[in-house]
Amino acid sequence: MSAAAGGLRRLLAAAATTGAAEARAAIFGHALNPTGKRAATKLLRKKMVGDQVAQWYPYDIKRDDPLVMASEEKERLSKLEMLKRRGKGPPKKGQGRRAVKRSK
Repeated sequence: MSAAAGGLRRLLAAAATTGAAEARAAIFGHALNPTGKRAATKLLRKKMVGDQVAQWYPYDIKRDDPLVMASEEKERLSKLEMLKRRGKGPPKKGQGRRAVKRSK
């Protein structure tokens, strides 16, 4: 009877251990590998390099479409013109803060 009780005890301990391991893996985001076989989790955790990073980010339309670039440039120039009319635009060459300091 003690051999059967010992087997049952071992069985229950193993079940509790596996349950705890599964819960730990779920909580902390670990990869559960009860068989101990090689897995690609270490490889997948690595930082992405080169082409993988380029594939991750979506396609940028600004880079290739000249119409988008032209409209952005027009918007930038109109904003700059508006600032110049208010007197808030960039100074002319040689009239900036550093040039004024040097002349004193």
